Amino acid sequence: MATERQTRNDIVGFARMMHGCGYVAGMDGNLSVRLDSGRILVTPTAMSKGMLRGSDLVIVDLEGRKLKGQRNVSSEIGMHLLIYSMRPDIQAVVHAHPPTATGFAASGMALTQPLICELVIGLGCVPLAKYGTPGTPELADGLSPLIPQYDAILMANHGVVTYGENLLQAYMKMETVEHFARVALVARILGHEQPLNDVDIEKLVAARKNYAGAKSAAPMPPAPHNGDNRNGFRPAGRPRESTHKISSTRSAR
Repeated sequence: MATERQTRNDIVGFARMMHGCGYVAGMDGNLSVRLDSGRILVTPTAMSKGMLRGSDLVIVDLEGRKLKGQRNVSSEIGMHLLIYSMRPDIQAVVHAHPPTATGFAASGMALTQPLICELVIGLGCVPLAKYGTPGTPELADGLSPLIPQYDAILMANHGVVTYGENLLQAYMKMETVEHFARVALVARILGHEQPLNDVDIEKLVAARKNYAGAKSAAPMPPAPHNGDNRNGFRPAGRPRESTHKISSTRSAR
């Protein structure tokens, strides 16, 4: 198990990567890691993720109360705590505003079309949570229905949150979401999206066990409780080529 010092260094390193990739600007974004059953190490509010030091990070309890640190706790700590409370398997959370994926979120479009095999293997798909004011219970209301089955979620008019069994997994899922959003946008511009068919998806689900970090598949597309016109990304008037729903194989939590 990593020491607290190493975990601080890891958060700083990934925060700088996130900033360097343009996934955040100004003082946007936040990262956290579960230190143990009662403590969370999290980035502070009002700091550029490209300028963090290990000593800037804050430790909070599961209610969000500061236990250690000189800086103030992020106003979005509630989102992190919600994910940790609903997903005991999760050890790290990353929240950012990668431009292309956030553009989809701002347009009311989920990333649910099975366009590339890597996304089906790694995440299943990326649903869209309804808008909620950051730092308020409204945000939790939109995320709660999706957290149990998905490891990456678009937040309408806000950004993206990803989470995993460690900080590396959580961050890599953020990269995967942004990469897929770029591919989906190009496919949309070209006007010839070709979603994988049911047979191909079945093969990818069967192959998931061979890929590190890919343990389960989420339902595709997500249940319609989350949106008005947010049921996926496809050209108007074109029927969905694959209506296959990937069955969840996630173990009970």
